[in-house]
Amino acid sequence: MPELLKGKVALITGAATGIGLGIAERFVAAGARVILTGHRTYEETNTFLNQHSKTTEFKTLEVTDEQDWQTVIAYIVQHYGKLDILVNNAGVAPKPGPIDEETLEDWNRVININLTGNFLGIKHAMEVMKDANGGSIINISSVEGIVAFTDNAAYNASKGGTRLLTKAAALDAAKYYKNIRVNSVHPGAIDTKIIPKKLKQGMAQLTPLGHIGQPSDIGNICVYLGSDYAAFTTGAEFVIDGGVTAQ
Repeated sequence: MPELLKGKVALITGAATGIGLGIAERFVAAGARVILTGHRTYEETNTFLNQHSKTTEFKTLEVTDEQDWQTVIAYIVQHYGKLDILVNNAGVAPKPGPIDEETLEDWNRVININLTGNFLGIKHAMEVMKDANGGSIINISSVEGIVAFTDNAAYNASKGGTRLLTKAAALDAAKYYKNIRVNSVHPGAIDTKIIPKKLKQGMAQLTPLGHIGQPSDIGNICVYLGSDYAAFTTGAEFVIDGGVTAQ
């Protein structure tokens, strides 16, 4: 991949594994310096960090904690001089079941991480980007932020909220700062550990392209959105689902 992100500094939440790590891999290949965040590292995280020790590092971040956001972003600005790209990827799923069986505790957990965490990321990234050279904020939503699935009300609500939060933030940024872009990415079924192996074949059969996606598929669109090639792209949503929502 051409170094579309050469010289840029990126922060990715929920990047220890899965889609977040896939985004980090594509960002490094595109020339970015990347700060991965999460609650902890895993074997695959440590392998990646060791392979790219000169261009990556890991910081602990609880996305629902505003002080954590301020601390991590202040560290990035102090050590790297700027923050060019934020990818709000951290997220959790609810306990599956009909909405009348959803507990308030579980609902709040999902909304706090998936939606409030994104708000805090946007708020504090925008604060440092607006006084620098601008930047790109990328919110990882889901196809479930566009169409609803059964037994998943809290997740649907959090991802739909992320979709509209993205558009609102994009308009505010355009009105007041001009140099900050905000977009959302909506993955379909992606081949990560979250999806049980027994379900992957069925999901592939339901996908018009005949297979589920890879984390790199999400990483590639994020590279575009973080790059100067997307200079006129803001408030937009990018569906990466193999055609599922086109049916």
